[in-house]
Amino acid sequence: MKKFTFVIMLLALFFTACRSNQKKIQSMNNTNPLVQPFQTPFQVPPFAEITAEDYNNAFSEGIKEQNQEVSSIVNNQEPATFANTIEAFEFSGKLLKRTNTIFENILSANTNDTLQRLATQIAPRLSAHYDNILMNQSLFKRIEKVYKEKETLSLNTEQKMLLKKVYKKFVRGGAKLNETDKERLKEINGKLSVLSLQFGDHVLADNNAFELHITTKSDLSGLPESVVEAAAEAAKSRGKNEGWLFTLDKPSLIPFLQFSDNRELRKKMFLGYIMRGDNDNENNNRSIIAKTANLRLEKANLLGYPTYAHYVLEESMAKMPQHVFALLDQITPKAMQLAENEAKRLQEIASTDGQKTALQPWDWWYYTEKLRKEKYDLNESELRPYFSLNDARNGLFQVLKKLYGIQFKKNDQIPVYQKDVEAYEVQESNGHLIGILYMDFFPRPSKQGGAWMTSFRKQHFEGGKNIIPVISVNFNFTKPTASQPALLSFDEVETLFHECGHAMHGLFSQCQYVSLSGTAVPRDFVEMPSQIMENWASEPEVLKSYARHYKTEKPIPDNLIKKMQASGRFNLGFTLTEYLAASYLDMDWHTLQKPFEGEVNTFENMSMKNIHLISEIVPRYRSTYFNHVFSGGYASGYYSYVWAEVLDADAFQSFKSTSLFDKATAKRFREEILSKGGTDEPENLFRKFKGRDPNPNAYMQKKGLSY
Repeated sequence: MKKFTFVIMLLALFFTACRSNQKKIQSMNNTNPLVQPFQTPFQVPPFAEITAEDYNNAFSEGIKEQNQEVSSIVNNQEPATFANTIEAFEFSGKLLKRTNTIFENILSANTNDTLQRLATQIAPRLSAHYDNILMNQSLFKRIEKVYKEKETLSLNTEQKMLLKKVYKKFVRGGAKLNETDKERLKEINGKLSVLSLQFGDHVLADNNAFELHITTKSDLSGLPESVVEAAAEAAKSRGKNEGWLFTLDKPSLIPFLQFSDNRELRKKMFLGYIMRGDNDNENNNRSIIAKTANLRLEKANLLGYPTYAHYVLEESMAKMPQHVFALLDQITPKAMQLAENEAKRLQEIASTDGQKTALQPWDWWYYTEKLRKEKYDLNESELRPYFSLNDARNGLFQVLKKLYGIQFKKNDQIPVYQKDVEAYEVQESNGHLIGILYMDFFPRPSKQGGAWMTSFRKQHFEGGKNIIPVISVNFNFTKPTASQPALLSFDEVETLFHECGHAMHGLFSQCQYVSLSGTAVPRDFVEMPSQIMENWASEPEVLKSYARHYKTEKPIPDNLIKKMQASGRFNLGFTLTEYLAASYLDMDWHTLQKPFEGEVNTFENMSMKNIHLISEIVPRYRSTYFNHVFSGGYASGYYSYVWAEVLDADAFQSFKSTSLFDKATAKRFREEILSKGGTDEPENLFRKFKGRDPNPNAYMQKKGLSY
């Protein structure tokens, strides 16, 4: 009897604890800003209120919520229909998707050790959750039933695309595998999710760890005063009592390589950059690359593909690896010949300059600047004063206003995730709100390198109401100093236009479903709306409108514009070749047909040897810091920039053949490309805009290449 009473007491304590825990969880959800509707202007995320624990709890609640929603779909006694199965699945997991979107964006733009640790815990949980859904046989049977009936259903183009993508997502996610293979695929996906995070963290850590601290003034020889001033401020900001500090952030690295007369220090900077992830320390990425390549191959094989590239490219415009190689092989010989000619000329200049040894990769930028000055009487430091960030941004806004009639209104009341970030309302000419745009311009240790566009909320419809997008564009531009504003290189100006081209793709979206909205298109199409925007940046008519000297406010003179135009293809061999080399490297890693058992650098060297890459040029991204491929979703897709450039050159001709700001052409581009997202096949979208299939002639002419 006593034993029975003791058991009853234990059970009572257990259920009391459960009720207490449930109340605790409920209380957390009531105060967790991620779980509640956002009480902010335009319902943007309340960044300052969100803690790491809020993310963790919201992930748990979001997973639980979506599992319940999936169960409701599976247990629905009604026959499977587009509405009760496909749309119901599309609308599931709102809390989880919202939480993960915000978390991943902050992880990229303003991370810290706590968030990075949390990410490694969350990644395998999310991977397992989505795998369990995609391999849910009961759910897949309902989806498959609707898919098989697609020809009999009265669906519009967008609904047909959603049905196709949902079905293929499940098939490509392992829904048709046997149970043993399903379990192995889950293991692979979990491991890959963690490896991807570790790779990016290692690159960022190596990037932040490097410092070139100069204390002898003579070591600054050749550097423009603006670069020296920025380096002095960088030294102070990192607690240095004297001297000048240079880092691997592009606004510090590139000018140093261009102008520093000290060859040994150029070498130190260059090697610091290209050895990220390849040093013998805790940030070494070589083993991660080998594991990633092999797991991706195994995943592809499990799903019935000979290589990972075949698996990825099935969902692209290119469709198959041989089509990618065909494009690269068409351009590379001409690009390589240009690069070889450039290297010979730079070697001549270096020899005349007294350099007794062969030209090295850390010499290329330096002697290229000398050649630019000699050939065109032009150097980058001469241009920068005309490209203040404020003027370039306002110039971009004016271009978009002339094209699409839209306006940008800065709103300091909109919460931001970091003090330097700017927030804008994007409106139609009549004041109708299109969406919110964040602009994050400058580098910091908590931010990834490079430039990218993302969304905190994608445009879609809910209950017939248009939910406006919240878009963010991120850069690592030259920062302002005490004596001058942020002055950009022209490359940085083009990057500004490029990323805001992506932003227009997200802002102009008019799609019913989140999963088809905005930039939800194949990798080799998504870069077309961004790259076409770059064209306007260099047009003389546009340059005259925004390029003004930051001191005198005088517009850029005609002679400088002519020099820019004359030098438009200058150093083209280098820029094309380093890009193409990285594209081949990506494809070589992902067309492996057997598990990789070699040494990463040996593999990379052989890849470059196969395309006859000259020793003076290093791939734009070496394997160990190739974030696009091993951490950023571009595996088997880095080629897409050149693929999309063929499309953008052809599309831009539609403007050039009428007028730069032709309203009818801009309206057609907005309606047929930018607003459609992924609601139709990209080939169809391009054909509707252009009236025909893409033609590479415009690209080849633009680059000065012949067949």
